[in-house]
Amino acid sequence: MDKSLLVKMIGFPATLIHGDTLVLDRWLWLKKRLPQTNNQEKLLDIGCGTGAFTIGAALRGYYTLGLSWDERNQKVASERAKMCNADSASFEVLDVRKLDTRDDLKGVFDIAICFENIEHIINDRKLIQDIVTCLKPGGRLLLTTPYLLFRPITSGDNGPFSEVEDGGHVRRGYTKSMLEELCQHAGLVLERTSYCSGFISQKVTFLLRKLSGKHLLGWTLVLPLRILPPLFDWLITNTIHWPYFSICIEAYKPRGTVNNDRSVNTTKITEQKKEKRLG
Repeated sequence: MDKSLLVKMIGFPATLIHGDTLVLDRWLWLKKRLPQTNNQEKLLDIGCGTGAFTIGAALRGYYTLGLSWDERNQKVASERAKMCNADSASFEVLDVRKLDTRDDLKGVFDIAICFENIEHIINDRKLIQDIVTCLKPGGRLLLTTPYLLFRPITSGDNGPFSEVEDGGHVRRGYTKSMLEELCQHAGLVLERTSYCSGFISQKVTFLLRKLSGKHLLGWTLVLPLRILPPLFDWLITNTIHWPYFSICIEAYKPRGTVNNDRSVNTTKITEQKKEKRLG
């Protein structure tokens, strides 16, 4: 099946169901934290894939920019944005490891999203710092990544993890404390940690992966099951204490931030200046 044909037929929802069953979970998590806007707010999507979240955010009123190193994905994303009438969505080819080379993106964005990308990057500290530099003071980062303590959906989730950045995961995932450490190093205030993709989502994903050799058949068989996670996943997962697949954070760049990437306590600086004058 031509996946973009499905987008032509039913629009944006097709971008959430044409592949990975966990994409819908992440969109539902994001949507709750992405209020509709008419204020020309700007959103940066780091590692945007084929653009589902970039497009979805544009349809909620944001001016969005999706970044990916993959030229083919960016071409598909641009085509789908047009099909969905997401006129405020744009896409550029950029290796996110080189985000710091784009001076024109510094201090521009109200929101940055980074979904299931950081686990592919060896220097995760630099990536978070580079993202923070692109945010305005008071801007927010919404990020998801595999939870370190997840139960593998299929054997490949256990690794081996690559020691070089070849497109695969370079680490299993993160805990809350690991993400807190990254935020603290980058000068971000961590507002909240949560999780997504529970037991039912993981089992539906298992089925899709097992049927991946027969893509159309597998996709067709799994499609009716995709409605189950939004309805019952939270209840079942928490009842049986099953670990979620992804850990999610909401963080913001302090409003007292200056020089793009350094948080400062203005009161302390004022006091220091007074001390120098008095000394």
